[in-house]
Amino acid sequence: MSDSTSPRQPTADEAASTSTARRRLRFPSFGTQIIIALVLGVALGYVAREMGPVDDSTPNWLTDVLGTIGSSFINLLRAVVPPLVFLAIVASIANLRQVTNAARLAGQTLLWFAITALIAVAIGITLGLVLQPGNATSVSASPDYEPGSTGSWTDFLVGLLPTNVLGLEGSAGETGEVGFSFNVLQIVVIALVVGIAALKVGKPAEPFLTFSASALAVVQKVLWWIIRLAPIGTVGLIGRAVATYGWDLVPTLGMFTVAIYAGLALVLFVVYPVLLATNGLAVGQYFRGAWPAIQLAFVSRSSIGTLPLTQRVTERNLGVPRSYASFAVPLGATTKMDGCAAIYPAVAAIFVAQFYDIPLSITDYLLIVFVSVVGSAATAGLTGATVMLTLTLSTLGLPLEGVGLLIAVDAILDMGRTAVNVAGQALVPTIVAKREGILDRARYDAASAQDLFSDDEVPDEIDGEARATTAGADRETAGAGTTRA
Repeated sequence: MSDSTSPRQPTADEAASTSTARRRLRFPSFGTQIIIALVLGVALGYVAREMGPVDDSTPNWLTDVLGTIGSSFINLLRAVVPPLVFLAIVASIANLRQVTNAARLAGQTLLWFAITALIAVAIGITLGLVLQPGNATSVSASPDYEPGSTGSWTDFLVGLLPTNVLGLEGSAGETGEVGFSFNVLQIVVIALVVGIAALKVGKPAEPFLTFSASALAVVQKVLWWIIRLAPIGTVGLIGRAVATYGWDLVPTLGMFTVAIYAGLALVLFVVYPVLLATNGLAVGQYFRGAWPAIQLAFVSRSSIGTLPLTQRVTERNLGVPRSYASFAVPLGATTKMDGCAAIYPAVAAIFVAQFYDIPLSITDYLLIVFVSVVGSAATAGLTGATVMLTLTLSTLGLPLEGVGLLIAVDAILDMGRTAVNVAGQALVPTIVAKREGILDRARYDAASAQDLFSDDEVPDEIDGEARATTAGADRETAGAGTTRA
């Protein structure tokens, strides 16, 4: 009797389908979440800016809250970068035992870094000469300004040589407290040495390599939990930027700002698509796959902070093998900067020369090209486009005080610069993988931010050949399932 009147219980498949439908209704795609966060961050930043500061040195409570949220998210990302880079490179070297063209891959990566940087700096020089930003500005000179940090050609060697096995750097603050930061390029060098040494040791090093692969899987799991917080971090980052800087200073350097963003747009939406198309890759799929990292780079203004997500989308969405991406993407995060090290210093150097009425010769323009193509590596141990700009100005013999003219809008420009940097850091490994025949085209063609956090590939990393075979089957399954979703 009770059996006939009781309601039919849903099957396991029906329950799973209902749960999935509710989850989809509740959570839009990752890219959509970032866009919503951007809009919300701008709105809150505008409100915070209208509220005004408490006094000259104290921001209001909303600005302070937004800053805390944004900086906390970046700190979480930065905290996971050192173990991620170290373990990923060691594991990739172990996997490269089965790759016969590892040296060729490294050479092709550096070559494409240089090619794209050369195109970017050429665009920057052209825009500087055509738009004449230094002759169309209302900014006043700041002769007393001295850059807090400068770049030099010896910085490249200094940046390569680790000061300790962890790649950590300490510095004392104004109040005497000691802070620590890490040098990603030094961590890359340390990981390369340790990985190669492990291969030379042979069988006794197998437990270490197995541990490295297992630890990498754990670190990546923690990383994806952090990246899921990106929309919240975005609200804080963009909100604090709007509240602190606003757009009031843009008119004084209007033509310079236009020149920079025009160059960034040409590289991101013209040069990169042309390179993709000429290599037989769908442009829309690249942007669909890489866009989460590009978005986060725009709001975070940090290639290093975005590195974990850049590597994730390069592997997961664009189909670059992990054994190669774990080498190329961290290297690109320190030396591949089309925005900060190519377009920006080229336009800025021409701006400074025009502002101070200093003529530039053909040799000077060639020096700008040289510094932009090679100089990003020379400043890899340091941070900020200001360092790259001081290196360019000092090489050309232009006054370093010119940096002070541009500092007012640097935060606004840095968002676009970093987005282009990260786009290039994902682009080059994708092109090289395609040219070398190791790109997973099925995964690239099904690129989507919707399945960015699926875990179907995590267990396959520990065994080289088994990982390749199983991941291939997983990719087919994921491509069939997630793209329909």
